[in-house]
Amino acid sequence: MSFELPESALAWQQRIRRFVDDELIPWELEAEMNGGEIPADVADRHEAMAIEIGLPRMDVPERWGGLALPILDQVAAAEQIGRVTNALGWCYPEAQGWMFDACSEDQIERFILPMMRGEKHFCYAITEEGAGSNVDDISTTARRDGDRYLIDGTKWHVTSANLSDTILVQVKIAGGNDPGAHGLFFVDAGTPGISTVRNPAYTHTYRHHHPILRFDDVAVPPENLIGAEGEGMDYTYAWFRRERLMIAARSCGAAERLIEEAASFAATRVVGGVPIGEQQLVQAMLADCLVDLHAARLVTYEAAAAHDRGLDLKTLHARCSIAKLLASEAAGRIADRAVQIFGGRGYMRENVAERFYRELRVDRIWEGTSEIQRLIIANGLMKRGLAGTIAIA
Repeated sequence: MSFELPESALAWQQRIRRFVDDELIPWELEAEMNGGEIPADVADRHEAMAIEIGLPRMDVPERWGGLALPILDQVAAAEQIGRVTNALGWCYPEAQGWMFDACSEDQIERFILPMMRGEKHFCYAITEEGAGSNVDDISTTARRDGDRYLIDGTKWHVTSANLSDTILVQVKIAGGNDPGAHGLFFVDAGTPGISTVRNPAYTHTYRHHHPILRFDDVAVPPENLIGAEGEGMDYTYAWFRRERLMIAARSCGAAERLIEEAASFAATRVVGGVPIGEQQLVQAMLADCLVDLHAARLVTYEAAAAHDRGLDLKTLHARCSIAKLLASEAAGRIADRAVQIFGGRGYMRENVAERFYRELRVDRIWEGTSEIQRLIIANGLMKRGLAGTIAIA
């Protein structure tokens, strides 16, 4: 099977690559050596440029001012965002298509459209100390108290909380007609009762932190409940499907950058009068990198195209898991080989291979670990058979 990107996807690929290579990559080292921070005016410019390009509107229906791009076009763009380290590619807020199905018109006006314009920034509070990939294990609750809900619980790894004014909080409903049902709320980050338990240091060097947040009787109006009580998991699954596919795309972008950098170094690094790229063991590593990338890219593109063909959600869920599993693990292997090719230079923080070696590791953990992806894939096989899981349709 061959796979050729349509002209529209190629155009987005080229446009976003120019943005990444010309505007974002030059700030990687600055960010790495300064705790992930770059000058505020530069960060603001990057966001403004991303908004002007249309990155926050790619998945948005045209009715709401969006571009409603095919998922394959969006994946081609996200792949190029993956070429940059230090989360500099996280320079724009992203409105996702499921939000326009799930949210009321009032919520779209109050939360989603301002996010598209860069006026609001979101973070997701889902994971807990005792609830990771299995979201159903969460213990954070929301109980109805007159004309409001009160949220109680502690959330871990709340990515970008330090840069966000709105938190999407996953809860279980306590009491009422739907005890134990899942709910998803918009919560103003400044609401009384929200506190930071601590802000752990992580392996990567990002300006986006991942603090542990505590919610103590945090009052939220019922109009901030997304959908109805009991529908929270449906929206979280939609978010997971998209995030897993986009992680796969960004992993491919990172792999591409690593191969380019490692191959360039191998062509110019001379040992014993010969470029190391002419040594068979180095060539073998480069070849393995190329095979890994090609396989991951084809699977990721095909999963995106399956969305555009309208495959059923359960099949798409498995396709996204396959793409994330394959691409994230391939990118990790490629980063390891790239460090080896660079030798001592590959262990220096100023080297792109060293940064990606650290940064790509989390892609096998967040939005569902590699082990969870394997369970999803295997369950799909057992329930729907081979044809219902990976058949080309």
